[in-house]
Order: sequence, then structure tokens, then C-alpha cells
Amino acid sequence: MPDKWLPPIHWDGDAVAILDQRILPHQERFIRCTNPNQVISAITSMAIRGAPAVGVAGAMALALGARTLKTSDPKIFRRKFSDLCEKVKTARPTGNNLSWAVERVYSVLVENPRATVSELLVKIREMADLILSKDVVDNQAIGGHGRQIIPSRARILTYCNAGALATADYGTALGVIRSAHAVDPSIHVYACETRPFLQGSRLTAYELMRAGIPVTLITDNSVGSLMKQKRLDVVVVGADRIAANGDTANKIGTYMVAVLAHQHNIPFYIAAPTSTIDPTIADGQAIPIEQRDPREVTHFHGRLVAPKGVQALNPAFDVTPNSLITGIITEKGILKKPYGRAIRKALET
Repeated sequence: MPDKWLPPIHWDGDAVAILDQRILPHQERFIRCTNPNQVISAITSMAIRGAPAVGVAGAMALALGARTLKTSDPKIFRRKFSDLCEKVKTARPTGNNLSWAVERVYSVLVENPRATVSELLVKIREMADLILSKDVVDNQAIGGHGRQIIPSRARILTYCNAGALATADYGTALGVIRSAHAVDPSIHVYACETRPFLQGSRLTAYELMRAGIPVTLITDNSVGSLMKQKRLDVVVVGADRIAANGDTANKIGTYMVAVLAHQHNIPFYIAAPTSTIDPTIADGQAIPIEQRDPREVTHFHGRLVAPKGVQALNPAFDVTPNSLITGIITEKGILKKPYGRAIRKALET
């Protein structure tokens, strides 16, 4: 494909096209979804993943599903659409962007109480398109703000995948890296493999190589050693949900990286749009943590790599406390401590 950064989701006529991230980097294949259940399945199976991308997918699933509600009665339409919203919202529990996007789309019904079904269909699609386009604009702004914290000739560590594939396009943490590389091609990225789903080795390394950004793939358990050897200058990662006090949920293993960065006096930054912030959750203890299929730990490409019958634990996320976070890079600027006050101010503007 001509574009170095593959947007993971777009409209294909009246269908939603989703780049199947489960088979990257070896195959680039799109799933064509013609109904909302197919989009929901793509979300739950991680064909599409990354909190911002999942939020966009949720909004597009609603626009797709609204057309399948065969009724001209606004009351019946509203009831059925409300049920669909609840179904989409629960596809993945940890990321805030999905519920945020669903609520934004549902607000169309609230703000247009006298609209006909035909009018609502148009407005729902317009809102989904707005969420899609705004995500790209916000990511570019995150990149612009974030490149300010990247030192010259920096050696940057990132974890999991918070790039174009995790968003509508451009990326959050990788958006910062992409923006920094545009003005300083000497930067070098170290990408953790990110067990057990290998988002770092399969997706982040793939994106950076396509973009011509120097990258070295490392095992997750080599982070501490590299930091001790002073081979890393700054850490930038994404986020799936940020509590009102700045505690942040991200891919399992992020907390470990944050602790090691703190121990070695290395700045640790979160990069995420404000739609990732959940002001209704006071702190990280209240963030729901998705538990995924243990087979993702015991199997690799469908092949058993552990003793048959062994128990396995597979939490998809962990929470990094705000005390370990140097700053939160958003489309509105870089939030600093105290995070409670900075987050309230950012959400008010």
C-alpha cells in the first residue's frame, strides 16, 4: 500500500473495513463488516485494538447498526438503538474511549428529540465520521506537544502499540515519536515485544520500520538492564483509561516499566487524547481490568507451548499510579502534577 501508516479502520462504501491486526505483520488484510455484530467481534477478538481505535470502531458500529433497525417509528428506533449502544459499549471493558464514543453517538438522540428516523440516521453517521476525523487531528496535536519532551538524539522506549494501528491514524505514543523523528531523524526507538499478544514485535516494530524510523526490538524483561546501562533516555507509552487523579491503565507490563524508569530517573510519559480520561473514576483502583483467554499465554499461533493443563493468568492491563508518571501528553497540551487539577482544567476547555 502507498501509505506508510495503515489506518486500521475506514468506510468502504456502506461497510466498515477493519485491518486485521491479528495476522500482521505477515499479512495485510481487511475485514469488511456489514453489520454491527461483525465490528463487535473484531473488537473482542482484537482484530482491531488500541483504545482510540476501538472507540472509533464503536462509533462506526453504531452508524452501521442504526441502518439495520427497520422501523420508521422514532420511539421504537430510539429503544432499539439504546439497546445497541449498551451492546457495543461492553465489547471491551478497560478502555474508556469506547464508552466515550458510544455516549457521544447516543447524544445525537438526546439532542434531537423531535427528529425523524431518517434525520437521526444522517446525524448518527455524521457523529461517527466526526469521531473518526477528530481522532486523527487530536493525535497530530499530541505529536506536536509531545516532541517537545524528546531530547536530541534520544533513545526512546515504548511499550505495546500506541501507533497509527491503535488509533484512527497517526498514533499517540508513536505519534509523539513520529513527530519527533520529523525534526530529528537521529532518534532511535526501543520497542518491547509485549507478551503475550506481541503488539510490540508484531505491530510497533512493523509500523516504525514502514515509516523509516530506526527501531530495535527487545524482550520485555530486558528493560531494567538497558536502563541500568544508561541506554534509554525517555519512555513514552499510550493509555486505555486515565482516572481523575492521573492513575493510568495500559497494557499489562506498563507498571513494571514505570517502576524501572522511576528507579533509574528516566522520564515516563503517557500519551493519550482527553477522551481516554474517565473523570467518573477517582483513582486507578476502580478501573476495570479485562481478563483474557489463558490460551493467549499457554499457546503461540495456536500451538501449545506450556505443559498441558497448566493454569494461566492473563490480565490484559495494569495500572500505573500517578506518582510514577512524569507527564500526560494530550491534544490540549502536556498535563503535569497535580494531575487532578490539570485534568479538571483540560476537560473544561
